[in-house]
Amino acid sequence: MVYASDAANARPQGGQDIMSVMGSLVKSGRTEITEKLRREVNQVIKGYVDQGVAEVVPGVVFIDEVHMLDIECFTYPNALLESPVAPTVVLATNHGNALVRGTTDIYAPHGIPVDLLDRCLIVRTTPYEKDTITKVVQLHANMEGLKLGKGVLERLAQKGHDSSLRYALQLLTPASILAGIAGRKQIELEDIDGMGELFLDAKTSTDIIRKHQDGEAS
Repeated sequence: MVYASDAANARPQGGQDIMSVMGSLVKSGRTEITEKLRREVNQVIKGYVDQGVAEVVPGVVFIDEVHMLDIECFTYPNALLESPVAPTVVLATNHGNALVRGTTDIYAPHGIPVDLLDRCLIVRTTPYEKDTITKVVQLHANMEGLKLGKGVLERLAQKGHDSSLRYALQLLTPASILAGIAGRKQIELEDIDGMGELFLDAKTSTDIIRKHQDGEAS
């Protein structure tokens, strides 16, 4: 409703003469939603809420890889959280202590400026257990309409536990293609093993590069 009100008020209102009508057909009718316009719309909606004719249901803003934002971009989440109709903001990152982008000397946990981080509740996460990986892989296979042969689910779960869940899931599609080429209607262990030889997980690839670099250094 807030965005619809913004868009409606930002749309230029022309006259009723023929030139205005023709102009409205040619132009897109969209203008920038300014800060002044946003404040005016927020005031109108606040009046509706106070009168009991409307209810504000906060939305959710999800920002993945939040460490990729630079110092200037972080001003927008800060301003967003100060709004009386602020949504729930969810920030996701897998970085530890990192340099805040756009700066040369500001290091902060997760690459997020401390003034914003102080306003956040940090959710504790733990590595996936093997049973959880098994359920996720099975669910993904069901969604993709893939049939798994004996022992395939356990092998994928082990690979996900040893490397990452994403790697285990990514093996499903090429393994199903390999099974189809072989004339099989379900994925077998040999398909998973074949894909494991062709496609490396990030940890194995990093170890190979490190060994290669160590060999050159010596």
